[in-house]
Amino acid sequence: MITHQSIERLIRTALPDARVETRDRTGTLDHYVIRVVSSCFAGKPLLDQHRMVYDALAGALADGRLHAVELKTEVPS
Repeated sequence: MITHQSIERLIRTALPDARVETRDRTGTLDHYVIRVVSSCFAGKPLLDQHRMVYDALAGALADGRLHAVELKTEVPS
């Protein structure tokens, strides 16, 4: 299990300006919908944006605290 705050902390460590929104999909605190808005995504293809977030979450995914992620990334307008 992982908390909303822990997810945000992991992502903001890698992407300091990120705005992070999380929603627990199943009530089990291991399946999340995550929306990340960051200027770090500017000029990068969607796949690379998602890789950046998955890299930030790699430890939590590897140790099982986080099981599944539905991800949306955006560049600030």
